[in-house]
Amino acid sequence: MTFTRYAIYFAPPAAADWTQFATSWLGWDLEAARACAHPRVDRVDVAAVTEAPRKYGLHATMKPPFRLRDEQTVEALSEACAQLAATQSPVTLDGLEIARLGRFLALRPLGDDTSLNALGAACVRDLDRFRAPALQAELDRRRANGLSAEQDANLLKWGYPYVMESFRFHITLSGKLDKPTLATVQNALQAQLAPLLPTPFQISDLALMGEAADGRFELIHRYALSG
Repeated sequence: MTFTRYAIYFAPPAAADWTQFATSWLGWDLEAARACAHPRVDRVDVAAVTEAPRKYGLHATMKPPFRLRDEQTVEALSEACAQLAATQSPVTLDGLEIARLGRFLALRPLGDDTSLNALGAACVRDLDRFRAPALQAELDRRRANGLSAEQDANLLKWGYPYVMESFRFHITLSGKLDKPTLATVQNALQAQLAPLLPTPFQISDLALMGEAADGRFELIHRYALSG
């Protein structure tokens, strides 16, 4: 299958209870590459609040979506992912919490995230030779949101503003919500998802993802962190 863009994700383990709930919450199973039914939640229109992040599936971005350079191949990218994963150790954190990031909700890690940030930086840096340069329209769109000098430098060098020192690991659970809806949804997730969250929380592999023609992301392969 031909994909329009590729990305490196942390994709939570499919068999975990929290993964299964959060996958159905978003309504897209990136491992099976199919839509799935939302859970029924009192006072929450789950389909509406998850519309924006649905196509990406349940994930944390390690290297943001990019177009493949003309001279590169998916096979070479996959081999580079395997080589990178072989140099990196699994990352263990204290757990996950449901947090507000501006106007949307996400899972954020608890504990010392130094090793996690280093893993994210390695994904961005070591695989960048596969990324086609960002188009001017992409640069303009990112800058329209307002960027710091550091973020703009990241945009020019790495094709995305929120990497390296600006990286914040998160697993998105909603689109942008107004304050009343934000509170209602957070309370619902606190009741239904929070009790399922792992303690400790471990990242044991990286996932190569592909964006299909319909804009939805699918799992291509997982690479165990074995360094």
